[in-house]
Amino acid sequence: MIIDISNMTELAWDKMEGLLPAIVQDAVTGKVLMQGYMNLKALTTTLESGKVTFFSRSKQRLWQKGETSGNTLDLVEIGCDCDHDSLLVMVNPNGPTCHTGEESCWFTSRASDYTFLADLERLLAERKTADPASSYTARLYNKGIKRIAQKVGEEGVETALAATVRDKEELKNEAADLLYHLTVLLQASDMSMSDAINVLRDRQK
Repeated sequence: MIIDISNMTELAWDKMEGLLPAIVQDAVTGKVLMQGYMNLKALTTTLESGKVTFFSRSKQRLWQKGETSGNTLDLVEIGCDCDHDSLLVMVNPNGPTCHTGEESCWFTSRASDYTFLADLERLLAERKTADPASSYTARLYNKGIKRIAQKVGEEGVETALAATVRDKEELKNEAADLLYHLTVLLQASDMSMSDAINVLRDRQK
């Protein structure tokens, strides 16, 4: 169930003395960022302000994530599980979430393959305005869409050829090059993988 102001009272607040665990997840990468707790007031404040707010069990008060560090969490959506006793909070983070300065409180865990791709996309997006001398990606952006599109075409052909001759090692490498250059091309076109994924979602329907 997606949570809004109208259905908040349907949650199982009585199970944990008015608190519900709230798992925070990056809406773009899918990376799990942190866990906190919300009471009804914290949930209401989050929905009304658009900034994720928790109830601090140690301070016994509401606290907005990032109220001192500035690393706030912009709310995208909140849902609950089938028992209505935990929350999944989808966000766009403004900076690292963990108090250690890491992106996630689970920074020692290996990210999933698809999360890695989303992280890579963000990194490549940051290179759009970088000094061309600083990296291959920045130089590629500097050469313009025509050159980037040419590279996608080259890598596509090389990927297909590797598959044709059944060279799996070469296929892995060429597919990686193709994914990289395709991501750069989308970014150079002010688009992202999400635009292509949404087309696939619509087609699946």
